[in-house]
Amino acid sequence: RQLLFVRRAVWPLREAINNLSRSECPFLHEPTKLFFRDVYDHVVQIVDTIETLREMVSASLDIYLSSVSYRLNAVMRVLTVITTIFMPLSFIAGIYGMNFEHMPELKWVWGYPMALGIMAVVAAIMLIGFRLKNWL
Repeated sequence: RQLLFVRRAVWPLREAINNLSRSECPFLHEPTKLFFRDVYDHVVQIVDTIETLREMVSASLDIYLSSVSYRLNAVMRVLTVITTIFMPLSFIAGIYGMNFEHMPELKWVWGYPMALGIMAVVAAIMLIGFRLKNWL
């Protein structure tokens, strides 16, 4: 913001001093015109410095946004993996949560532990797969 303020102040100054250094006004003597040319060179250097600083600020902002995007992607990857692990578990729980009369495994003594075991095995297999692919 400050760079824009300085640039807005210096840019018209550059044109005004350039006009003064090149004018054919009888009130301006040659040493004064030489002085204005020197001042014009300094103003041009200031403008170039401001442009360089603007580019550096823009590059810094791009780097910052890139790092924020990288962190967001890492968080999204973890959330996606967690969602992917819990999706089949929710499916299994949803099937066993239905109130059908003819589900033989509901009357088994080991039906509930078997369902939990299947869920644990599915979650473990998915976790191992994600670890092997370096997604976690």
